[in-house]
Amino acid sequence: MTCFDVFNGDADGLCALQQLRLAEPLDSTLVTGVKRDIALLERVPASAGDQVSVLDIALDKNRAALVRVLAAGAQVRYFDHHYPGEIPSHPRFACHIETSPDKGTSLLVDEFVGGRFRAWAVVGTFGDNFDAAARRAAVVLGLAAPALERLRDLGICLNYNGYGASVADLHCAPDELYRRLRPYADPLVFMREDSTFQVLSDGYAHDMAQARATVPALAAERHCLHLLPAEPWARRVGGVFANALAQQAPGCAHALLTQLPGGGFVVSVRAPLNRPEGADHLCRQFANGGGRKAAAGINHLPDADYDRFAAAFLAAF
Repeated sequence: MTCFDVFNGDADGLCALQQLRLAEPLDSTLVTGVKRDIALLERVPASAGDQVSVLDIALDKNRAALVRVLAAGAQVRYFDHHYPGEIPSHPRFACHIETSPDKGTSLLVDEFVGGRFRAWAVVGTFGDNFDAAARRAAVVLGLAAPALERLRDLGICLNYNGYGASVADLHCAPDELYRRLRPYADPLVFMREDSTFQVLSDGYAHDMAQARATVPALAAERHCLHLLPAEPWARRVGGVFANALAQQAPGCAHALLTQLPGGGFVVSVRAPLNRPEGADHLCRQFANGGGRKAAAGINHLPDADYDRFAAAFLAAF
């Protein structure tokens, strides 16, 4: 029997798996990638008796592979908060999917493990830009304000590390980053003892400074659209910059279009934080688009579709 852990390489995916394996320690085959690399079940060579845990990747984008894995005789547990489409019914399929606009996969796993590793759930929830939900979840921890802000910093940095066109863009490959997190039940101890956090923090500060120096291509009362160049720093910072903009202007919808070296754009969309719905519907109007109600994206928007996207963005919010 082989155990596979299939997880998104962002903060929510990492912290969801961290909680699950702290609660159920075992060695597994890790299947992951950059944040937008979500067709991960295709890489799982499952057979009868194998156990597959899937965390923070959309079922709708992995449906055919899920059907194949189940047909091969494997057992599958699925934790996610993205749009799932039709959810299969199967005796070897355990589904933990919710699409609430402020509840990520880390909080779903937190419920599954009985809140035993709540600090990691808080880190993942901060990383997914659910600040209010993270602070509510953290109340039982009784942390002083500086410690809570440290957890927020870690969540943001873990999320930042997940963005890029390929693993080569990242500071740390997601599977290696998970291995570094794994020994630590307390994320604050990880931050003190492992040098990875400082590497990510320094990279985040550098890249965000460049992003903040850009001027919006479109700025209105309810809409803001940024264009970023085809540079590694821009590919790394896209999602977290969009999150930061959303926090700064909660009544505004944000779109971040980062140019790709071969043409076209990778797109990050954030619905207004005070009306966190509609991002997924907007992005699903385009090929390679998807996500959740509050935050979604398009892996490749052709240059010819820029005007169509801009018009749809204005109409959506």
